[in-house]
Amino acid sequence: MTDSFRPPPLIESLPILPLRNSVLFPASVVPINVGRARSVRLIEEAFGSERPTIGVVAQKGADTEDPRFDEIFQVGTVARVLKVIRLSSGNYSVVLQGMARMKIEEELARHPFMHARVSRIDDRPFKDVEIDALTVHLRESARKLLALLPHPPREASAVLDNVQDPGALADLVASNLPISTLAKQGVLETFDLRTRLRKVVELVTRQSEVFRVKKEISTMVQEEMSRSQREFLLRQQARAIRKELGETEDDEDEIESLRERIVRAEMTTEAEKAAKKQLSRMRNMSPAGAEYQSARTYVEWLSDIPWSRSTPDRLDVTEVRRVLDEDHHGLDLVKKRIVEYIAIRKLRSDKKGPIICLVGPPGVGKTSLGRSIARATGRQFVRISLGGVSDESEIRGHRRTYVGSFPGRIIGGLKKAQARNPVMVLDEVDKLGNDSRGDPASALLEVLDPEQNSAFNDHYLEVPVDLSQVMFIATANREDTIPWPLLDRMEIINIPGYTRDEKKAIARDFLIPRQLSEHGITPDRLEFPPEAIEFIVDGYTREAGVRNLERQVASICRAVAVRLAGGEDVYIIADPKWIEETLGATRHENTIAEKLGAPGIATGLSWTPAGGDLMFIEASKMPGRGMVHLTGSMGDVLKESVAAAFTYIRTRASSLGLSEDFLSKLDVHVHLPAGGMPIDGPSAGLAIFVALASMLTRIKVRPDVAVSGEITLRGTILAVEGIKEKCLAAHRAGIKHVVLPKRNEPDIEEVPDNIRRDLIIHWVSKVDEVLALTLEIAPAPPPAEAASPAP
Repeated sequence: MTDSFRPPPLIESLPILPLRNSVLFPASVVPINVGRARSVRLIEEAFGSERPTIGVVAQKGADTEDPRFDEIFQVGTVARVLKVIRLSSGNYSVVLQGMARMKIEEELARHPFMHARVSRIDDRPFKDVEIDALTVHLRESARKLLALLPHPPREASAVLDNVQDPGALADLVASNLPISTLAKQGVLETFDLRTRLRKVVELVTRQSEVFRVKKEISTMVQEEMSRSQREFLLRQQARAIRKELGETEDDEDEIESLRERIVRAEMTTEAEKAAKKQLSRMRNMSPAGAEYQSARTYVEWLSDIPWSRSTPDRLDVTEVRRVLDEDHHGLDLVKKRIVEYIAIRKLRSDKKGPIICLVGPPGVGKTSLGRSIARATGRQFVRISLGGVSDESEIRGHRRTYVGSFPGRIIGGLKKAQARNPVMVLDEVDKLGNDSRGDPASALLEVLDPEQNSAFNDHYLEVPVDLSQVMFIATANREDTIPWPLLDRMEIINIPGYTRDEKKAIARDFLIPRQLSEHGITPDRLEFPPEAIEFIVDGYTREAGVRNLERQVASICRAVAVRLAGGEDVYIIADPKWIEETLGATRHENTIAEKLGAPGIATGLSWTPAGGDLMFIEASKMPGRGMVHLTGSMGDVLKESVAAAFTYIRTRASSLGLSEDFLSKLDVHVHLPAGGMPIDGPSAGLAIFVALASMLTRIKVRPDVAVSGEITLRGTILAVEGIKEKCLAAHRAGIKHVVLPKRNEPDIEEVPDNIRRDLIIHWVSKVDEVLALTLEIAPAPPPAEAASPAP
């Protein structure tokens, strides 16, 4: 007989008992508790009948209190009620014995309990080689599973040997497996014997693997616990030995405290290994020794570094922009770059921090901008001053070869921030030194290189530290003094300075409220009207930044604070007269007309680390033999500019109304009055030419004109740097007309719109065009044949 042959099923009517979280298999004897009203009624009637046979079916949802036919499975087990024990009123313990599989064919009733017409499905024994092999394999697999169980039943192995029927063996094993109700129901619904044996073998194999892994984990945990207990006992013995030797327990407590700090620090694998190595050495050292203190300091440094601690970034672009605008006026380019970084970080969380270098004159807010960036992004702020640093160890740290060594400033800043993603401002990178102790600028290359700083190696720690999440912001006054390799790793953002209107806005919105608050003065005690702010800006400051402006405001606040502290009831509206009485006479005038009262004086524009500035060139002649005298601490470039201007004038002598040998009976003196400060740069050639032409032709230079540009021997005007700074300087000084090289015309886009509206800018490409724009009465234009210098 084959397993495909099956006799017709036996149809009968049976009461149905739904089970929760349980499946009854044929040939299984199980006790169940019955407490639901319908189930109790079913058991009472079935047990009182002559043939106590019922159908037992698992319900699909264990939470269903009163299941319908569509809420129970259609395949179950015909069972005999062997024993009923009354536990309490309405609660029974029933012992059931599974007899055969069944399938619900027709629903008959739900009240007073479920009743259905069912068909029995009996297994028929037959001979088959594959089934015999599956049976043997299942029995062996079940024995292996029993061996893995922590507390297997004593009679389980004997039962496995006694059950010879393949179907009964599969049902027996499945009923005792710790698997889900759905999995057991799947076995129950598998009528084909081969398929059922394969399914149970697969379940047994899976459970064996689960128990094997659990046993391995349990063994590992047990071994770890045994090792911990062993270490505890050894430490207790070591403590007793130290006590006998007279050593205090404070030292041991200190080591344990360091051990706890190492665990809390969540270090990298390399750092934790180095820290534990030093901790082991400390156990064998005398606490009074220098080596012990050195090892302890090293472990403390490793424990204090924020290896895994970081502050959450504020990724709201609107909020970041609001905070930046709240702290700083203008500086749109810097704000735009920070907002771009936050937007990219919001889209990609693993974005590395930018490395920005803010270049600008003192007092424009480079360092305070870094603090605002930290506040806007929700990060910690750390400032490291690098001005005058000439020792490489200040960056990379000192090697632990002597007592008193310590990490570099970068690691120190990271420790101070207590977060691995702070905003770190590196101040004055253009003033780094360089001597026999190394080159700190070269050491900064590793710090500021995004491809290397994820594993920065400090000489003191000797373990890699990740700096890739740090937002580095470097500051400098000038770009040309920053080493080129270092400059190449940074994104340069120039902050040339503030306009007059920007200074007034900054004083009104930022400086005055801050100084009033710092001096304990309420706004009603001291008021600054707009004309007072304008008077301070024009009369007492002439700088690219606002540092001196804040000093003047602070001086006024101090004067009022002294009167308030003396008991006076002070209410002052600051006007220009009162400000002049408090601060003294004004230091700057709005016009420079009085400085150009004679021929031979021209106004040039120069760039300095403090921003743009005016540069006065004075030229004078006297009887002599053609000597040229240069004074004013001129550099080599300026001396060459004077020589080039003289050569061009000599080639254009006739067009200027000069004799060919005009220099043979004259000595000329060119002077740059700058208080003895060294002066140099390739942008004064045009101004020197104007001063010399004015002196030789005895025609005054217009007082409202300033020039900037470098000239060649053939009269071409070359482009210069710092157009924005020079325009700001001219505007501050009251200049109306500015003469600039034609080649610099694209640079005018950097100049603010209000400055461009106030200035009249003349673009020139040839020297011959300049005198008509700068002299009060221009000389006659040169003839066409004199357009080129004589050979």
